[in-house]
Amino acid sequence: MRKITPFLWFDNQAEEAANFYVSIFKNSKIGAVSRYGDAGPGPKGSVMVAAFELDGQHFTALNGGPNFKFTEAISFIVDCKSQEEVDEFWDKLSAGGKTQQCGWLKDKYGLSWQIIPTALMELMSDPDPVKSNRVMQAMLQMTKIDIAKLRQAHAG
Repeated sequence: MRKITPFLWFDNQAEEAANFYVSIFKNSKIGAVSRYGDAGPGPKGSVMVAAFELDGQHFTALNGGPNFKFTEAISFIVDCKSQEEVDEFWDKLSAGGKTQQCGWLKDKYGLSWQIIPTALMELMSDPDPVKSNRVMQAMLQMTKIDIAKLRQAHAG
């Protein structure tokens, strides 16, 4: 077992969300699922906790009721090597959710994700402050990150 595992609190969609995420990421699987018994507080037989793994990262999802909601204060970054990866993760994770500026989105469960191409960090790290600033300004105008437009901004 890993030392740190993100623990996600859902109202009553923990199993549905785990299956959704597993369907999007390669090398992913559902792990142990525990169910509420007679003691509750959820309905007997309903999912209490679902463990799942997304490309090697372990997660735990709880059906804890409506007491807490996700906020943008916590998000998961998806490192993308190509525009095709950006497009795929963006389309799948934003389906039924809400897109936001600078590569951020909220999925249909309200969980925040950042779909970030590796090229963004490389271009923003250019030692030439004029080039890195142009990349930053281009990124600030984007919702989904467009690598070709970042490269154009970098080139001037």
